[in-house]
Amino acid sequence: MFFGKPKDIIGLDIGSSSIKLVKLKESGKGYQLERFGIQPLATELIVDGTIMDAGMVVDAIKALLSEQKIKIKTAAISVSGNAVIVKKITLPAMSEDELAESIKWEAEQYIPFDINDVNVDFQILGSAQGAEGQPQINVVLVAVKKDKLNDYTALVTEAGLDPLVVDIDAFAIENMYSINYGATPGEITALINIGAGIMNINILKDGTFAFARDISIGGNRYTETIQKELGLSYEEAEKAKKSEAVEGVQANEVQRIMNTVSAELASEITRSFDFFRTTSAHENIDKILISGGSAMLNGIAPFLTDKLGIGVELANPFKNIKINPKDFDPEYIQHVAPIAGVAVGLAMRRVGDR
Repeated sequence: MFFGKPKDIIGLDIGSSSIKLVKLKESGKGYQLERFGIQPLATELIVDGTIMDAGMVVDAIKALLSEQKIKIKTAAISVSGNAVIVKKITLPAMSEDELAESIKWEAEQYIPFDINDVNVDFQILGSAQGAEGQPQINVVLVAVKKDKLNDYTALVTEAGLDPLVVDIDAFAIENMYSINYGATPGEITALINIGAGIMNINILKDGTFAFARDISIGGNRYTETIQKELGLSYEEAEKAKKSEAVEGVQANEVQRIMNTVSAELASEITRSFDFFRTTSAHENIDKILISGGSAMLNGIAPFLTDKLGIGVELANPFKNIKINPKDFDPEYIQHVAPIAGVAVGLAMRRVGDR
């Protein structure tokens, strides 16, 4: 279900405020950027991961494909939000084939939805040992509501693409991290993707999945709070959020509001970290890498560093990807890079990946 192996595939990240497209070419032991485009979406076309106007989103995808002169028809897409459940579970040792047969029954104990309403997938992370020495396996369990999956695959199909890979945002970010940063033995890293409507948190230990959570808060919360507190239009609030001048609006007032919302984000992140610690022998996070459009907001990385007491770094999804300056403006790529995290991770996907 989630994993789809054509040679050519595009990564298509359908977010709340924009659609991002990345096409990578495998080059030696790494990748080269072939296509990269961003298509803004009107507000409220997608809210909390729910598609409100499929027709307009399809038109936006088609416009992006046309602008980027995309000829191939195969795509990797992803979903996130409250229709997605990701859990790390421990089960008695069994083969992958045995687990594939029993996963639905196993999943039923961990998923708060009717098992018939979700598509389930899994990945075996490795072996473990039970309290009395019995062999066990650690498994990451993923469940996505079928209606959500169908909504997104229908969009992409209507735009003329074949969605051969359906991933989740947190895993796409993990994929991006693996090629650009790699694992440091013993290190626990939190990857936080702050989108317009949803924040994805994925915690890795030794570069391997340990915990994930999606939270319905993101860049839109800044805009809405500025709009409400300063009596601005949505467009004016968006400008103010991005540190652009708005008539009659004081920068220090905007920053005060921004800090209030950033504190709310920090609180949600802390709650997630606390929950992770309760499930993992109270281990501490060593570093945080942030991505997504809202990670680019002025001052957010130092603010989170201060609030969380952990070093926060802005991710560069193109760090280890070759970029030909004849094809792309390096300054532009560097400026918008954090927004491309999910799309880069998706563009690396192949059918059958595990």
